[in-house]
Amino acid sequence: MKDNNEEQARSLFGISLTSRPKWHQFLICSSGFFFGYLINGICEEYVYNRLQFSYGWYFTFVQGFVYLALIYLNGFTTKQMVNPWKIYVKLSAVLMGSHGLTKGSLAFLNYPAQIMFKSTKVLPVMIMGAFIPGLRRKYPPSEYLSALLLVVGLILFTLADAQTSPNFSMMGVMMITGALVMDSFLGNVQEAIFTMNPETTQMEMLFCSTVVGLPMLIPPMILTGELFRAWTSCYQHPYVYGVLIFEAMATFIGQVSVLSLIALFGAATTAMVTTARKAVTLLLSYLLFTKPLTEQHGTGLLLIAMGIIIKLLPDNKPQKRVSTPIEIRKVENPSNEEEMNRLINDDDEERRHVV
Repeated sequence: MKDNNEEQARSLFGISLTSRPKWHQFLICSSGFFFGYLINGICEEYVYNRLQFSYGWYFTFVQGFVYLALIYLNGFTTKQMVNPWKIYVKLSAVLMGSHGLTKGSLAFLNYPAQIMFKSTKVLPVMIMGAFIPGLRRKYPPSEYLSALLLVVGLILFTLADAQTSPNFSMMGVMMITGALVMDSFLGNVQEAIFTMNPETTQMEMLFCSTVVGLPMLIPPMILTGELFRAWTSCYQHPYVYGVLIFEAMATFIGQVSVLSLIALFGAATTAMVTTARKAVTLLLSYLLFTKPLTEQHGTGLLLIAMGIIIKLLPDNKPQKRVSTPIEIRKVENPSNEEEMNRLINDDDEERRHVV
């Protein structure tokens, strides 16, 4: 058991993070995330739009095996696990549920409406953090103001080019809301696991979630017929697998970087980074392809900058984590496993009430 004041040593692909200043840690993790998902965006543009291959479940299934191979090459084995499998079963179920609801909502919401909901992700993450056992995050008003400015700015920026107004359907709203609740639950529980058991590594989190999540992808692929359609299409165009493998390698870097951000800075800060990625990607496209920026673009960028500046103000005090680290590796103490079970079960009940 580590002392509460002793910070758990963490690294990112061999780069030591713990020994560096906080801003170094943030810059390294954010850079890994932006790099990984920038490549991911380029590959998705090619596969989904240019080739017209819209097989999200199947592509996720293929990339899961690439993840497992990369994790193995990084030297992780199940002997290094410090958490029980049941935690990852429920986390993976929530992840697959979020993915399914997000995909399903596309049939009921147009693009501007999807953008509006996706841009608000950071707010439910912050709210849900107050209800997670073992975490109980409390944020100062400045944090909520920063998140709100970021959300509003991102919505204004991303909708500046929308050709149509947001179109809301009650079924679509319910589905995307459920996905947001599950996303907020997922990030906060991951943070709580890192907090309560600092021995948890990013590789363990990603490995276990992938192993448990892969079988959960099979039923929706079969029920929707996507498995057979995707197999036939990829058989006719085998080079697509090369694109998927390359994309998975880049996304792997992004995923591990995100888990590092959660472990070091918390779920809410990570949600702000992942939310801001959309604006950064769009801004780069405007700069690289010299698209004209409108007044609405400028207003959105100004609000985003204000939100980031408020977040980085030096007088912001770190959020308090009301938790006690536990050592799950010691199986002779059953209360440790009971605490982790309560972490999942209590929030499952809370999430059912919210939905």
